[in-house]
Amino acid sequence: MLEQATRERTVGFITAGLGLVAGLAWNDAIRSLIDYLFPLDKNGLTAKFIYAVAITFVVVILSQYLVRWMKKDTGTSA
Repeated sequence: MLEQATRERTVGFITAGLGLVAGLAWNDAIRSLIDYLFPLDKNGLTAKFIYAVAITFVVVILSQYLVRWMKKDTGTSA
């Protein structure tokens, strides 16, 4: 039982690490897209706020989806 819990945690940590790598890749891609769409000032405040709002929106939606998915798997009501 302890061995199974250790495996599950290890897989969770590895998955989180891979998710971080993928997130960093998307970070660069989205920044490049914003630089392309708003070429006036690549380090402009407006572009940074648009980027922050877009990322926050995506994270909130994904978080809500994951919470509902976890509740569905555990059998509790969402």
